[in-house]
Amino acid sequence: MASNQAAWLNKAGTDLEVGDAPVPTAGPGEIVIKNAAIAINPIDTHRQDTGAFVQQWPTVLGCDVAGTVHETGPDVQRFKKGDRVIGHAINLVTGRPQDGGYALYTVVPADKAAILPDAISFTEGVVIPAALEAAICVFCVKEPSVVMPGISTPAPGLPYPTLDKVESLGKTLLIYGGSSSVGSMATQVATAIGLNVITITGAHNTDLSKRCGASEVIDRKDSALVDKVVAAVEASGNEFIGIFDAISTPETYGNDAAILQKLGRGAIAVTHPPPEGVPSHVRVGLLYGINDIATPIWNDFVTPALENGRIQCLPRPTVVGKGLEAINEGLRKCKVGVSGTKLVVEL
Repeated sequence: MASNQAAWLNKAGTDLEVGDAPVPTAGPGEIVIKNAAIAINPIDTHRQDTGAFVQQWPTVLGCDVAGTVHETGPDVQRFKKGDRVIGHAINLVTGRPQDGGYALYTVVPADKAAILPDAISFTEGVVIPAALEAAICVFCVKEPSVVMPGISTPAPGLPYPTLDKVESLGKTLLIYGGSSSVGSMATQVATAIGLNVITITGAHNTDLSKRCGASEVIDRKDSALVDKVVAAVEASGNEFIGIFDAISTPETYGNDAAILQKLGRGAIAVTHPPPEGVPSHVRVGLLYGINDIATPIWNDFVTPALENGRIQCLPRPTVVGKGLEAINEGLRKCKVGVSGTKLVVEL
């Protein structure tokens, strides 16, 4: 008989504590995943430190899971017990502990999961889910969706990525933080849509960003960063649609504003609430990476895209330990900062 444990957050600003948890059951439209690997995301460290978005204490954090299907809901047809899957856990939205990834068993909506090809390990596949959905929410939302008072996501309404070779849309996008987990996936999704992508990243991660599909990579430490970005955008000859800032710090915001000031056009999508004082001519929106707009991607795109290499498991994982007890170490490493990798815990 199955037994469950979870890494519980009992109070903001404290370490997680491993303890017993009920074995969850799958309701309509849900699957229960027996986790083999989980990934660490900056949103988890933010929630751990501040208690943000916690609706029920104690809670279970964690967005990215990979493992095997333990149970399916009564109406779920795409999955069966024993399937190898990756999934996007949504405790951030529901607040239910059973929907958090930092556990041996996690409930995931069937429309936020996909079969993981046999050739891809769980530790590789688990870097995909949250970053993929974030990218889809940036590019494919048709209407702005308000996620905080006064803040909404820019809605470019671009087509979904395709498995086929795509024609250029004649549009250029700048991704700030191209070697981050979200930046790497956003680069892959954008190129699969038909965008020309320029990235800003550390010089040592140029090859990674190129592998994801960037046409040009600019060193984030270059003293002429703003001018070089502007020159690259102008040289592309494409319509400039804006900046996706996957780092979203005061430093990157400042460079974003300077770039758009010089170009005189474009919007910014950010992963953290934007600072005060954004120039009035700059349209800025907060990314909210959980949205039903991603359902067709989970249902029809992810598995074949992984099979044919359209989507790669990048950046590569760094396994920080094994067992739920290793999650605290992963969170500490994430706070310090990583480059060109995603932190993963094996279970």
